[in-house]
Amino acid sequence: MNWWMEAEKRKYGLLYILCAGLLIAGGFGFGGVRGGITAVLGSGGFLGLIFLQIRRREQAMERFARDLDRVLHGAAHLQWDQYAEGELAVLQSEVRKLTLELRDRAAALDAEKQQLADFMADISHQLRTPLTSVNLNLTLLGKPELSPEQRLRSTRELQRMMQRMDWLINSLLKMSRLDSNTARLNKQPVQVRRLVEKAADALAVPMELRGQQLVLKIPEDASFTGDFAWSVEAVGNILKNCMEHTPAGGIITVEAEENALFCQICIRDTGKGIEPEDLPHLFERFYRGKNAGSESIGIGLALSRMICAGQNGTLKAENLPEGGAAFTMRFYKSTI
Repeated sequence: MNWWMEAEKRKYGLLYILCAGLLIAGGFGFGGVRGGITAVLGSGGFLGLIFLQIRRREQAMERFARDLDRVLHGAAHLQWDQYAEGELAVLQSEVRKLTLELRDRAAALDAEKQQLADFMADISHQLRTPLTSVNLNLTLLGKPELSPEQRLRSTRELQRMMQRMDWLINSLLKMSRLDSNTARLNKQPVQVRRLVEKAADALAVPMELRGQQLVLKIPEDASFTGDFAWSVEAVGNILKNCMEHTPAGGIITVEAEENALFCQICIRDTGKGIEPEDLPHLFERFYRGKNAGSESIGIGLALSRMICAGQNGTLKAENLPEGGAAFTMRFYKSTI
């Protein structure tokens, strides 16, 4: 690169020429030939020192540029200590911070990619079973010798599988919206009794067939600030889980209380409870416990916790001393 083409070097070069000219002129004017020669030699030596300093600076910049290039190409460790002093120290510090931040973001992106790959694999696995059943029943329905009873049974199985896939896909879409923060959760007063009654409506028939009883111990004025529709989804998933793990003739109890800090909803059942090894993983996506039914997919409770968290709430599960499981939801009135 032409040295004189760089604006900064050209500016300081002109300044040096002016100063050196004045110094040499003064040397000849006040010191004669000897003074002038001394001024010329001094100016030349000073010029050499300037060029040496500039060269050292350029070499440091070249090393810095090479190190940055190595960072861009994935170098894991660099010796930044060589820039600990001098004019590159501040720049080195900022670049190091940027490098660490970029590495953290890259690691997070890799984790998200792996999570997405696992998520897609889980979806594929969960859809494969009902799709296989659908294909088998469609094949059966295509046989002309099929009896009316068999045709009716296959048709009902098709409907059940289609409902299962519809619920699965809708739940996954809801979880995706919550993951990406595109779900808009309203902040309005939610009456707890109305919320639980709405969530229990969809389970009224299967609970009646099982001879199960739903007991509500909810004050009329118990409420919290949140999204009614999403909260119905969260409570409904918990009630469904309790129903599936409560024997025929069992009782599911929903209690609520409100204080100055939070509104709490506790859902208890009279089932066998939760296996100790399942408790730490109960709210993980696609986790199926030891006593999970064949129809269990493992996303209902995970979705419920995500909905609670999105409304400044918490959800925990525990076993009761007298037997059965308890799910406690808390919706806080201030940020926790």
